[in-house]
Amino acid sequence: MTDAEVLKVEMKGNIAVLTMNRPGKRNAMNDNLLAALDGFFSNPPEAAKVVVLTGVDGHYCSGLDLSEHVARDAEGTMRHSRKWHGIMDKIQYSGLPVVSAMFGAVIGGGLELATSTHVRIAEPSTIFQLPEGRRGIYVGGGASVRVGRILGADRMTEMMLTGRKYDAEDGQRLGLCHYSVGEGESMALAMELAGKIAKNAGLSNYVMIHALARIEDMSKQDGFFTESLCAALTQTSPDAEEGLRAFLEKRIPTFR
Repeated sequence: MTDAEVLKVEMKGNIAVLTMNRPGKRNAMNDNLLAALDGFFSNPPEAAKVVVLTGVDGHYCSGLDLSEHVARDAEGTMRHSRKWHGIMDKIQYSGLPVVSAMFGAVIGGGLELATSTHVRIAEPSTIFQLPEGRRGIYVGGGASVRVGRILGADRMTEMMLTGRKYDAEDGQRLGLCHYSVGEGESMALAMELAGKIAKNAGLSNYVMIHALARIEDMSKQDGFFTESLCAALTQTSPDAEEGLRAFLEKRIPTFR
């Protein structure tokens, strides 16, 4: 399948809906799907203010497609892993908020993909798992950092050692998802939340996406200083002026 076939892109107003489309494969990640995600987030449509990411055939993404596994030496494996890191970073830091509507498999690389998005919604069928240990390998798409920071090293170690599966309720309790909804309800909530996010000022969304994850890496004093810079940037923008006027005039702001 071509890149366009494995990732369906549909604009619904200012919301870009991306659907991973590998039916029968549980939307497992292969090079074409990875390239399609890379291509979209490298050059998103100008009209897009928010992205909703989901899958087909009852699954979000089951991770790396082992049926298409290519044997690589140590250097090749490292470079392939770094390619994943670059694309997951692009999703997290493109500047577009990304909402994941999840169901079925959110496994291995699928969980790495999900945790690079900003709002995660899970249906009851959702399974969160990192089964790499059962295959004699280790995560390579960023889970050590992204999943590790959500769960903590201790819990993630247990999860990987035992191949433990978490459901949607567990996922919400642990932070792997932010919302747990009924069967078939994830897309409706994803679109609702995406609509709310799209009404924010674009600069504010951009700064929140970039600043908060980085501040987590900083010392307390560096974080405070970075917060001040972000406040100065956003609070002196035209959108801030519009937001203040709208508040005083008791109306909904119209941002750029």
